[in-house]
Amino acid sequence: MPRPSKFSETEIIDAAGALVAASGLGAATIGAIGTRLEAPSGSIYHRFATRDVLLGRLWLRKAAFFQNRFVAALAGADPHDAGLAAALSIAAAARADFDAARIMLLHRREDFLSEKWPASMTAEAKRLGVQVDDALRDIARRLFGRASPRALRVTTFVILDVPLAAVRRHVAANEPPPPIVDDLVRSAYGALIARGARRPR
Repeated sequence: MPRPSKFSETEIIDAAGALVAASGLGAATIGAIGTRLEAPSGSIYHRFATRDVLLGRLWLRKAAFFQNRFVAALAGADPHDAGLAAALSIAAAARADFDAARIMLLHRREDFLSEKWPASMTAEAKRLGVQVDDALRDIARRLFGRASPRALRVTTFVILDVPLAAVRRHVAANEPPPPIVDDLVRSAYGALIARGARRPR
């Protein structure tokens, strides 16, 4: 009967995430992850066939953490409130998992992708790739009556671009976004959505 693994997939992914968040993608070697966990490399390879798969799983998990919250907020019954909740979810997610924020906002998606991924991981990456775009088109229709190019541009700028920029500044400084970020996002949202509603094209 095989012995149970000492370290779970989540523990290994979290250790890799902490290294990437602190020191960049190159820091997350199998040896460094093993040292952080006080585990032999074999224990990690028992869970993940390659480093590419491990780092891919890290990115997929952190991307889903941010995006699922964002998309769930956009599904709220009142479109105006839903858009604001989604915009505010970005700072909230950064505070809830700061390592995830460092990974998602300071690194390129392409750095984690690999042609050697299993099919299930490739499928999940494709799902995540269209998830936000689909949700933004839907909320643009709900806010402005149609997802015209202008309505979609206003929606994306207000709900996604502004809060991402506000949060990224603090994440790059290695600090969680302070409460004033929420206040500024609310103000920008109220002003820009109202302005966009006056000029629907």
